[in-house]
Amino acid sequence: MARYTGPVWKQSRRLNFSVLETGEELAKRPYIPGQHGAPNKRIKYSNYGQQLAEKQKIRFTYGVNERQFSNTFDRAVKAKGVTGTVFLQLLESRLDNIVYRMGLARTRRGARQFVNHGHVLVNGKKVDIPSFQVKPGSTIEVKENMRNNRVVLEALEATLNTPAFVTFDKNTMKGTYVRLPERNELNADFNELLVVEYYNRKK
Repeated sequence: MARYTGPVWKQSRRLNFSVLETGEELAKRPYIPGQHGAPNKRIKYSNYGQQLAEKQKIRFTYGVNERQFSNTFDRAVKAKGVTGTVFLQLLESRLDNIVYRMGLARTRRGARQFVNHGHVLVNGKKVDIPSFQVKPGSTIEVKENMRNNRVVLEALEATLNTPAFVTFDKNTMKGTYVRLPERNELNADFNELLVVEYYNRKK
């Protein structure tokens, strides 16, 4: 399945969850789009429906396609630790997400494009693959010809703080992926256990 490239706000309303994690998409119309999305209409989901919705919620938030999402889950199952937490840590360790967390882009979609265009160095080497898994301790920096780019500077200006598991120096345009994030540092609205149940029932 290809990556979703349609309207993010419509996507958020269908899931009743802010994919951009800002809440803007649901501020005016917090109900699903279309003729069946009346404001007062309650939608009941089956157990499978809840699991599927949670999977889509997390997948759309991180902007990955179905195959990448499934492959990442398989890696989490084989790794040590709590599967759901490891799964989220693997998603957070993607290069596009690290770039987003450092404040170099306002959205994950923007961060993915920034990486795709080859503007990022990981440990001194250019990496243009958004799904590249960054290891804790790795250094991420912006290529010199992009350090005064208006879009990048505006994104950094709009970033009030960065999570504790990354650092970024706006003067040198370099940062570090310090460590794997802890579960309480990630989105509390995610219920990764439903995703685990979703994939377990498919086996």
